[in-house]
Amino acid sequence: MVEKQVEVQLKSGLQARQAALFVQEANRYSSDVYLEKDDKKVNAKSIMGIMSLAISKGTTVKISADGNDEQNAVDSLAGLVEQEG
Repeated sequence: MVEKQVEVQLKSGLQARQAALFVQEANRYSSDVYLEKDDKKVNAKSIMGIMSLAISKGTTVKISADGNDEQNAVDSLAGLVEQEG
């Protein structure tokens, strides 16, 4: 199990389009991937789960993964949300 805390830097947070891109990236990995905000943990491969967290810019979230490619999954997804823009 790999975990990483990151601050979301995306201008619109993880809403609609950005959430869809996040889910698409999460689905590239075979590991179980989760996103956590304020003690609410959701499957990062679920668009409805991500949207339910209502993550805006500046929010700190925890990305975790468990499986064969867990480190790559966490690193890639963290890089996605830490990008400015």
